[in-house]
Amino acid sequence: MPDKPNKTGLQMPDKLKERLYPVVLDLFSSQDFHRVNIREISRQSGISSGTIYKYFSSKEQLIFGILDEKISRISRTVAVHIAGMDNIREIFRKVFWVTFDFYDQNPGLAVTAFITVPMRTWMKDKSYCRKDDLSLLKNHIKRARDKGDIDPALTFSQIMDAYYMICHRYIHNWYFEGMTWKLTQNFDGFFTLFWKMIGPLANA
Repeated sequence: MPDKPNKTGLQMPDKLKERLYPVVLDLFSSQDFHRVNIREISRQSGISSGTIYKYFSSKEQLIFGILDEKISRISRTVAVHIAGMDNIREIFRKVFWVTFDFYDQNPGLAVTAFITVPMRTWMKDKSYCRKDDLSLLKNHIKRARDKGDIDPALTFSQIMDAYYMICHRYIHNWYFEGMTWKLTQNFDGFFTLFWKMIGPLANA
């Protein structure tokens, strides 16, 4: 699936993305959001401000476009990893693992998305509401609910809310503790909590 064009209607060539995106994520993950500007991004990436503005109308559009493009890859990777799986508990465990493995490989993305980007600002951009995120789980959840493998009283939205709450809290803890461990190595406790929230005995 090709990456989405940005709001200017132009798709930045991959060669420019390879130079620009790491710099942008490094700056936004290491500095206050409001201190980052296009001039500094241009200086560190070696890409002129004019070229950046050709594809992105503002630093907000730039970082939100990158977040949208990068995070959308998680769903595509998850789809590959859970293909053919039937056990809903193991499916969710795989979803968590794939997500955290992606952020382990892209820590600047995790910090930018969960720590440094002002949520109120991001919420105004359509990229914040990710319609593709985990929608591939709807059929799995319906079957599991019908079989009693998860709490039948929970809606899809409630289950997704639980998933995102766990992700946010876990990544916040990881950042607070200095990112001294890999996200994929220490999520058992959080996954156990998640499963207690949605599992078949959740309301027992």
